[in-house]
Amino acid sequence: MVIDTLMAERSVTKTKWIFVFLVVPYVSLTCCYAANILSANQTIRYNETIVSPQETFELGFFSPGNSTNHYVGIWYKKRAYGTVVWVANRNTPLTHTSGELTLTLQGFLVLRDTTTGTVLWNSSSMTSVRNPTAQLLDTGNFIIYKEDGNYINQENPIWQSFDFLTDTLLPRMKYGWNLVTGIERHFTSWKSDDDPASGNFSYGIDTRGYPQVIVWEGPKIWFRGGPWNGHWYTGNPNFRQNPMYNNTFVINQKEIYFQFDLTNTLVLMRVVLRPNGRMERLLWDDNKQKWNIFLAPEVDQCDPYAVCGPNGMCNINNSPVCECLKGFEPRSPDRWSAADSSQGCQRTIPLDCGPGEGFNKYSNLKLPDTRWSWYNQTMTLVECEKMCKSNCSCIAYTNSNVSGAGSGCLLWFGDLVDIRTFAKDGDTLYIRMSPSELDSIESRKSSSTRIRVRVMVPIVFMVLVILVLICLYHRFNRKKQAQKGTPKNLFEHDRKSRSDDEDLELPLFGLSTLLKSTDNFSMNNKLGEGGYGPVYKGVLEDGNEIAVKRLAKTSTQGIHEFKNEVISISKLQHRNLVKLLGYCIEATENMLIYEYMPNKSLDFFIFDRSQSKLIDWPSRYHIINGIARGLMYIHQDSRLRIIHRDLKASNILLDTDMNPKISDFGTAKSFGGNQIEANTNRVVGTYGYMAPEYARDGVFSIKSDVYSFGVVVLEIICGVKNRGFVHKEHFNNLMGHAWGLYNEGRSLELVAKCLGESINVSQVQRCIHIGLLCVQRRPEDRPTMTSVILMLGSEGTLPSPKEPGFYVGEGLQDTARSYGNNSNNELTISMLDGR
Repeated sequence: MVIDTLMAERSVTKTKWIFVFLVVPYVSLTCCYAANILSANQTIRYNETIVSPQETFELGFFSPGNSTNHYVGIWYKKRAYGTVVWVANRNTPLTHTSGELTLTLQGFLVLRDTTTGTVLWNSSSMTSVRNPTAQLLDTGNFIIYKEDGNYINQENPIWQSFDFLTDTLLPRMKYGWNLVTGIERHFTSWKSDDDPASGNFSYGIDTRGYPQVIVWEGPKIWFRGGPWNGHWYTGNPNFRQNPMYNNTFVINQKEIYFQFDLTNTLVLMRVVLRPNGRMERLLWDDNKQKWNIFLAPEVDQCDPYAVCGPNGMCNINNSPVCECLKGFEPRSPDRWSAADSSQGCQRTIPLDCGPGEGFNKYSNLKLPDTRWSWYNQTMTLVECEKMCKSNCSCIAYTNSNVSGAGSGCLLWFGDLVDIRTFAKDGDTLYIRMSPSELDSIESRKSSSTRIRVRVMVPIVFMVLVILVLICLYHRFNRKKQAQKGTPKNLFEHDRKSRSDDEDLELPLFGLSTLLKSTDNFSMNNKLGEGGYGPVYKGVLEDGNEIAVKRLAKTSTQGIHEFKNEVISISKLQHRNLVKLLGYCIEATENMLIYEYMPNKSLDFFIFDRSQSKLIDWPSRYHIINGIARGLMYIHQDSRLRIIHRDLKASNILLDTDMNPKISDFGTAKSFGGNQIEANTNRVVGTYGYMAPEYARDGVFSIKSDVYSFGVVVLEIICGVKNRGFVHKEHFNNLMGHAWGLYNEGRSLELVAKCLGESINVSQVQRCIHIGLLCVQRRPEDRPTMTSVILMLGSEGTLPSPKEPGFYVGEGLQDTARSYGNNSNNELTISMLDGR
C-alpha cells in the first residue's frame, strides 16, 4: 500500500512539519533526541526516540498501518523513512500511549505498561552487568554493552537486536546458529501488513545433517532452499553473488550462519519475509521514493516441499511434473497414474550391498533434503565415493562445496526427498544403484575385457556358483536378523507415516564403536539407570568422552520415547541443554549418545548429605539461573515451543564447571505457531514435580514446566525432595512447608544447613519467593520463564504468591534412576487414562 503520512520532527532550534511519501503503511510519532545512547535507568516514552549517529535508523514507539496498537521498533530515518525493520514487543502490543522503555541498572531493556505496571517485553540478556549502556548503531543494530571507564566493549555486546530477527534481514545481520550461546536467529513473517505479531511463516537454517535453509509454515516445511554449495543455495540457483553485495555462508565449530554485506554503502537493501511466505530482496529507489523488488523467487509447481514424494523428481517442463529417479518405480501405481505422487517411488531392484553396485550421475539438480545426511568439509570427491561405497547404508553422495575445484563430502542415508531439476546451474548427485540399473556407459567394460571374461567363464563357473550360493545365504541371514531387530528398522517402519517435522536425523554411531568405547558395556562404566535403561560412560578413539543411553528390553519407556527424544533435542542447541551427539540403531539395540557430564546430575549433590556440602549458595544460584535460561529457550526462543513435561533434579546434568544442562526429552511435546497448551490421555512425568492441572486433567503448557521449575528451585534451596519431605508437625510436603514459613516471615528457615555463611540473604529470599510464584495452583497466576529470568536479575518488588498447588501422590516408590541419580523416592509415571 502507498500512502502519504504526516510526520512531526523535533529539532534543537525549531519544529517543522514535513510530508513524507512512504512505500509501507507505517506511522510513527517522532519527537526525537539527537542522542543515540540510552544510559542505565534512562527511559524512552511515547513520542520520544533515539537516532543512530548518521541518522540512518530511529528507535521508538510506532503504530503500523491502520492499527491502533503501539509497538517499540526500529525504522529507517533519513531515507525510506518509516520502514520498520525490527519490532520488540511484536506479540504483546501496547493498547494505549502510556508505555515506557527502560534500560535497567542490571543491563535489561524492559517495556512496561505504566498504567498497570505490566512488563510487556524485556531483552532477556544472558548476563546482568553494571554500568550498562544501550546504543542504536547505523547498521540498525540496537546493542547493550558494558562501559568500563573509557573502554566501550561494543564488539561483544551482552545483548543485541540482531540476535532476535523479526521479518527483516539487514546487511551484516546474521541468520543461523551461534553454537556457543545457543542462540538461533531466524525470520518470522508479520501476521499481516498492519499486525507485526508472529505470522505463519518462518525462515531459518536447519542444522540436522548438513545445514540447509527452510521456510516453515507453522510446524510444516513449506519450501526448502537447500544447503549452501559455495555459490548459492541449491534450491535457489538464481540467488547468486552480485556486484552490489557479497553473500557469506559460514560453518565452523562456533557458528553456522548466512550474511550479506553491501559493496556500495550508498545503497539501501533489505530482505523481507512477507506474510504470505514470499522472501523478497528489496532495493530503495530515491527518485521514486519506494522499495523495488530486486530479487524474489519465481514460484512454480515444483516449489512445495516433497511434491513428488520420496525418490521422486520434479521437472517443471514435464507434464505431469513428477517422475521417478532412474531405477525407481511408483510405490503406488494407481495413485501415481491419478496424479497423486505423495507416496513417491521405490527401487525397482533393491540394493543388497553386493559386488558391482555403483553410482549413476545426475546433473543440474536441487540436492535432496540433507536432514538424512552426513558431511565432511575436507574430503575429496574420490574419497567421498569410497566412503559411500564402503557403507551399505549410504545411497548417494556429492561435493558439499562446488566452488573452485570442488571439495567436501556429503552423504545421504535413507530416501531422497525433495529433488527437482533445473535447466542449468543445478548440482550434481551420484546415486547408488544395483549393477543392472547402472548407466551402460558406466557399467560396460571394454571389448578386450569382455573377450577375456568369456574365455575365463568356463574355468571359474563352479567358483561363481559357490559364491552366489554364499551371497544368497548371507543375504537371507541378514534379512532374518533385521526382522528380529527393531521393527522394519526404526526409520523405515515410520517413514511413510511420520510428518515432515518428525524426522530422526543425527550422526549414526556403529554398534562396534560403542562396544569398544564402553568396554562392552562394562559395569565399571555404568553411570546410572532410568526408566529408559542404563547409561554408560564411553571414550571414543579420538579421546572424547560420551554418555551412552541404552534402551533396555524391559524399559518402561521404549521406541516412542526414543524417537521423541531424538526429534525434540535434535532441534535444540543451547548452553543449558544437554547436547545429543548421535544415536545407534543396529540389530536389537537403540541407543542415544550424549556429551559426557562429569559431575553427574543435580540430585546427586543436593539430596546427599555429604555431597551437598560441595556446592555453596553461589553455585546453586548459578544453577537456578541456568535452568531458567534453558527453559526460556525451549519455551520461547527455539523455532518450536517445547514443553519438557518431566523437569526434575535428576534430569539436570552438571558439566565440569557445574553449569546446568536440562536433559531427558523423551516425554517432551512440541507446539507450533501460537499454540500455548494442549491436553492428553497419556500423562507422563514424575509425581512431586507435576503441575496439578496436568496430573489431574492431562492439561499441559509452558506453565506446567514453570511449576516443575518452582519445585526444583525450592529443592535446591533446602536440599530435600518435595515428594520425600513430610514435616513432622503439620505433615506438609516441601511446597506446603515453604508456603507456611513464607506467610510467617520465616523463609530463611528453609535454607539447607550445609550452606552456612555462603548464602546471600536477599538472593535466597528472592529465590524462595520466585519458587512460590512458580508453584501457584492456577496456571495463569504463574509467571513465564522470561519473567522469572527478569525477576532473578533485578531487585524490584515481586507480586505476592498465592496458595501453591498441593499435588502429592502417596504410596509410590521410585524404582527408576536417571543418569547419575542415586535417589530412590521418585517415580516417573505414564498414565494412559489421565482424565
